[in-house]
Amino acid sequence: MNIQFTLNGRPLQLDVDPERSLLQVLRDDLRLTGTKEGCGSQDCGVCSVLLDDRLAKSCGLKAEHVDGRRGTTIEGLIGPDDGLTDLQEAFLDHGAVQCGFCIPAMVLAGEALLRRTPAPSRDDIRRGLATVLCRCTGYQQIVDAVADTARRRQSGVAVAQQESAR
Repeated sequence: MNIQFTLNGRPLQLDVDPERSLLQVLRDDLRLTGTKEGCGSQDCGVCSVLLDDRLAKSCGLKAEHVDGRRGTTIEGLIGPDDGLTDLQEAFLDHGAVQCGFCIPAMVLAGEALLRRTPAPSRDDIRRGLATVLCRCTGYQQIVDAVADTARRRQSGVAVAQQESAR
């Protein structure tokens, strides 16, 4: 089956077996290995990617279902000068990275939340991250990193609004 979609900002056209998962296509065909396979049954969420800016578990999503859509993997989150994004920097600043296995999905879950809810409460953040399981941490540093990013983005928006009002 031929599918067309945008991945990490680039239009793609692929011939895929419609029974293969998006996870298999990402890792095996496109060599985007930041997306991890955990449980294979949509329970752990470490295979999560953004699909049309919403978090999606790629292990349970057939590749044919991305036709005409827009996807983002961890490799597609790029900050200024091709560096880390503010959220990725906050994960480092807050020590929110341990073994690293779930971190790509956690970062994407945080980004999805911040895109829909720019000023989330700590409870909002916990709910937004709840679909990705981490076996290494108590999540506190991850929640702190997302909260700090939200705070910084909000203050940046406020500064930009003040400057444009002048």
